Amino acid sequence: MSYKIVVDSCCDLPPAALKDPHVVKVPLTIRVGESTFVDDDTFDQGDLLWSMRHSEDAPSTACPSPQAYWDAYQGADDVYVVTLSALLSGSHNSAEQARRLLEEDEPQTNVHVFNSCSASSGEVLVAKKIRELAEAGLPFKKVVREVEQFIYRMKTLFVLESLENLRKNGRLTKLQAVVTSALKIKLLCGATPEGEICKLGQALTVKQALRKMVDHMAEDPDHQGKDLVLSHCNCLERAFQVKAMVEEKCRFASIQVVEAGGITTVYADDGGIVAAY
Repeated sequence: MSYKIVVDSCCDLPPAALKDPHVVKVPLTIRVGESTFVDDDTFDQGDLLWSMRHSEDAPSTACPSPQAYWDAYQGADDVYVVTLSALLSGSHNSAEQARRLLEEDEPQTNVHVFNSCSASSGEVLVAKKIRELAEAGLPFKKVVREVEQFIYRMKTLFVLESLENLRKNGRLTKLQAVVTSALKIKLLCGATPEGEICKLGQALTVKQALRKMVDHMAEDPDHQGKDLVLSHCNCLERAFQVKAMVEEKCRFASIQVVEAGGITTVYADDGGIVAAY
């Protein structure tokens, strides 16, 4: 049985992974002032960061249309779809609409849409897990069952220089009071099992917050033997400093550093680090 892994563009897969013929990325769109950025191969992170820095308006994002997903689903017997948290974007809903349409037109095709309950590096881990199981020849339903269990156990953590873009775009509903009163305090945040953003700790500097993030992982006995993905927004040196701290304190099976795409750049902003394991 042929298979395909369809991801939205908040999945920060490295270029080599995107060359896999089984993988298709469906782009979201970003608007900053009068400028529009498509989060595909044409995306320029420097231009987006410059535009966000010089715009008085918050950047906005638009999820892919159901048609874009429907087109991406074509050409495989088994289609596995990974979207960013359904509580953060309409991308999951669009993917589900396309799935229902395809089931009507091509009922012989298997399609499952995974709500990653995460974003960025979390989506990378989910896509990697799907590929591992599909390449092992597992049947469609067993892959779906194991990946859903994997998502339930997955942890997502992040430290950002600024939460302003998340606040302006309404992604911090339950943290508004904390963010409003935080001023220059840096927060260690994570994702709930449902995919909502939550506060895990705070510090006076990003460096201190990142140390707290590493300590949080080290204190979690479930991290041992897992894969860790670190996504960075325009801060490769910082990402490798975090990697070094993790190697010193934790016992992950592997650590991968990836670069933020357009959607992650919008929300993580310059200097942000997103970790998932």
